[in-house]
Order: sequence, then C-alpha cells, then structure tokens
Amino acid sequence: MMNLYRKVGIASLIMMASVFLSRVIGLIREMVIAYAAGAGAAVDAYQVAFVLPEILNHMLASGFLSVTFIPIFSGYLAQGREDEGWRVLSIILVGFGSLMIGLILAAEFLAEPLVALVAPGFDRPEVMAAAIRMTRIILPAQFFFFAGGLFMAVQFARERFTVPALAPLIYNFGIILGGLFLGRRLGMEGFSWGVLAGAFAGNFALQYWGARRAGMRLYFVADFRHPDLRRYVLLSLPLMLGLTMTFSTEFFLKFFGSYLPPGSIAGLNYGLRITFILIGFFGQAVGVASFPFMARLIAEGKLDEMNRLLNTSLRYLSLVIPFSVLFMVLRYEVVRLLFQRGRFDSADTALTAHVLIFLLIGAAAFSAQTVVVRGYYAMQNTLFPAIFSTLAVAVSIPLYWIGMDRFGAGGVALAVSLSAMLQVLVLYALWNRRSGNRGQGRVYRFYLRIMLVSLVIGTVLEWVKRELWRVIDPATVLGSLSLSAIIGALFLILLMGTARLFRIQEVAEVMDRVAGKLGRIRKS
Repeated sequence: MMNLYRKVGIASLIMMASVFLSRVIGLIREMVIAYAAGAGAAVDAYQVAFVLPEILNHMLASGFLSVTFIPIFSGYLAQGREDEGWRVLSIILVGFGSLMIGLILAAEFLAEPLVALVAPGFDRPEVMAAAIRMTRIILPAQFFFFAGGLFMAVQFARERFTVPALAPLIYNFGIILGGLFLGRRLGMEGFSWGVLAGAFAGNFALQYWGARRAGMRLYFVADFRHPDLRRYVLLSLPLMLGLTMTFSTEFFLKFFGSYLPPGSIAGLNYGLRITFILIGFFGQAVGVASFPFMARLIAEGKLDEMNRLLNTSLRYLSLVIPFSVLFMVLRYEVVRLLFQRGRFDSADTALTAHVLIFLLIGAAAFSAQTVVVRGYYAMQNTLFPAIFSTLAVAVSIPLYWIGMDRFGAGGVALAVSLSAMLQVLVLYALWNRRSGNRGQGRVYRFYLRIMLVSLVIGTVLEWVKRELWRVIDPATVLGSLSLSAIIGALFLILLMGTARLFRIQEVAEVMDRVAGKLGRIRKS
C-alpha cells in the first residue's frame, strides 16, 4: 500500500507542476490581454465568446471523458482483454466525435441568436457582433478537446501523466502567440485564433502522439449496440446534462455580468484567474492524480482505504485557506503587479481587487470539491453528483440575482463563493453517510483549526500592511513588490510557527518539504 501512496504522490507532483505552470502561463495570457485591451467591452465580448463552446465542451469534451472511460478501460486491462478496450475506445471516438462535429456546425449556423440568449444584458450592437464572430472562431476547438480528452484518458489509465500534463501549457501558449502576432491587426479576434491553434497542438496532436506511445490502437468502428458503449453513455449522460460547480460559475459570471457596466465581466474573469491559481495548484492536481488510484481501490473492494486516501487529501488541501487569506491581504498589490500596464489602469485594478476578495472566500471549497466528487466517480456513480450539483446550481440562482442587484460585481463574486461552500459541505456529508466514512470528524476539526489560524494570521498581516503604507507607496511597482515581499515573508513565518504551535502536522510537513527542495536547488 505504501507503493500506491508513492505512485499517487509522484502523479500528484507531475500534475501539480503542470497545473501550476499552466496557471502561471494562463496568468501571462491574461496579462497580455489586459495590456492589449484592459478591462473593457472588447474583453467582455471575448469572454462571452467562450460560452457556447464551453457548453459543448461540458457536454462532450470535458474531463468527464477520463472519469467515465478510465473505469471501463481499466476493467479490460485487468481482464487481459486490451484489444477489446481499444475497440470500445474507437467506437466512442467515432460515435461521439460525429455528434460533436454536428453540434459544432449547428452552433456555427445559430451563433447569433444563441449568443444573444447567453448574454442578454449586452445592449451595444458592436459588442454583440464581436462576441458572435469570436464564438464562431472558437467553436471548432471543441472537437480537438473531445478527441484529446479520450487520448489523455488512455494515458491516465496506463498511469502516464507527463504528456497530458503538457496540454494546458501548449494551449495557453497558443492563445498568447495568437494575440501577440494577430492582435494588432485583428484585436481580440487574434486571441480567438490562438485558442483554436493551441487546442489543436496541445490537446489533440500531442495527445494523439502520447496515446500511441502508450499502445493505443484505433479502428473505424461504428458498433452502437456494444454493451460498453451503452454503459459509457449511461455513465456520461448525467454529467453531460448536469451543471457542475466550475461550469456554472463560468456561465453565471458572464450571464449576470452582461447586465453590469462595461468591463465587469473582464474584472470578474481576471479575479477568477487569480483564484484558480490556488484551486488548480492544490485541488485540481490532487484530484486528477488521485482518481485512477481511487478507482483501483474501489475495484478491489477497499472502501475504507479509499476513504483514508480521500480524507488525507482533503486535509492537505486545507493549505488553500491560509494562502487565500494572504491573497486577500495583498489583493491590490497582486492585481497591480500582474495587470496594471498598457490599457489596464488603476480603475481596472480597483474593480478586479474588489471582486477578488469575494472570490477567494470560496477557493478552498472549489479545491475540496475536485477531490470529493471523484469519490463518487470512482464508484461509477455519476448520476447522484450530477443531480445534486444541478439542483444546487438552481438553488443558488437567487444568490446571484440578489448579489448583482445589491452589490454589483462584488455581489456576483460573493454568490460564487457561497454557492461553492454550500455544495461541497453537503456533498461531503452525503458521501460520508453513504460510504460510512469514519474519519470525517477529524477532517471537520482540522479545517476549523486552519480557519481560525488563518483568521489570526490575516488580521496580523492586514495590520502590518496598513502600518507599512506609512513608509511604502503601494501605488508604484517598486512599492507593491516591496510590500508583497515583506508580507509574504511574514506570512510564511507565521504559518510555520502556528503550524508547529498547534501541531498542524500536514502544514508543517508540506512547508518543510518545500523549504528542503529550495535548499537543494540553491546548493546545486
């Protein structure tokens, strides 16, 4: 069993490095966009152009491909029937690939009325026209995401993580290069062409090569009566039709943001990208890497062992909370350093920093959700989480309306966090009841301690920052850098000290490992 945890650890490190680098490159992408267009109507149109493609992606090309295909394919590998596994893969690729192409063509034709439906608050014809043009450019990328998702699932099932880890990096590079080389002539449409090129190179061509290296064999087969195709459809259908937390967040930010003043969608998006650094670095990496091992433990009937793995992962994910507090304290400095240049001015910084503090409240919930929901998926139970998340999203709609009406962009951001917290708490409680998870009490108590410690640390840091404002001008780049460095160093000292004082072993262990690796890097 120690060998299993070692494999999970190695896989987690690979995916964590990938997610962290992709978030960094994603931030560079947003910095380039901010420099080129600030937080204005053109960026709002660009963000809305992703809504229809994201709907298709959610239905057919999302990470659910891995979640539903891996247990099926792993079963064939365990039975020594590998060739039949490749045949099922081919059937899914041909059948669902044809469906994806048909939906893309239909969306291209109906783009004008559909974009008006998903962004009803847009009242400027030129902004709506730009959103429609960019939607039509981005739509074909969804086929590359779909096929690439299957190719990555093959590699995950073979416990190969390196090539899939490169996909988001190349995708983001494509967007950046599209904006740099085409932006002056085409404006934000240059970034849209970069989306298409990045999806082809990173998510399709490279993943096809990686899957072939893992032994993939493809056949042109259209056997729609195959029992495992029906099984795949039954597993995937709830996820295709259900509304996930991440998908609903992206959609609601743009839907409700379309009713707010120009630039609000852009500001919400910039804030969300910063928040997703924490979510991706901790939650997404651990969730993706641990899922194949969760599925194996369930297949072997080791539910108690899987619960221990789940609970341990959640405790380590608690590190999101203190780091979220650090970002809250340094919200203006972080936004200023990342984005305030070119057309992104001080007013855009104020808007983004304002919404960021509300988005960070829910960062830990988003991270935990990526792990908790995979417990259900490992048991091949996709129906319950899909129904639950859809109902939870429906219940949260009044929060968005009230938040938008009373508090503007900040209210929409707060609704995102409150909805995420409610969903993950209920989902984890229901999992514990269904699985007989006896370690849940320790997880709850652990999170409560981390929250209290983070609150104390955040209070101290906020007081120190306000005192430093007397001698450091935070409105300058040098001032923001100096203030961030001082507050960041003090944060690490306080976090290490409180972790040892209150015997928070997980925090101390992670920080010691990071310090040890940094020490070895300096010596080398």
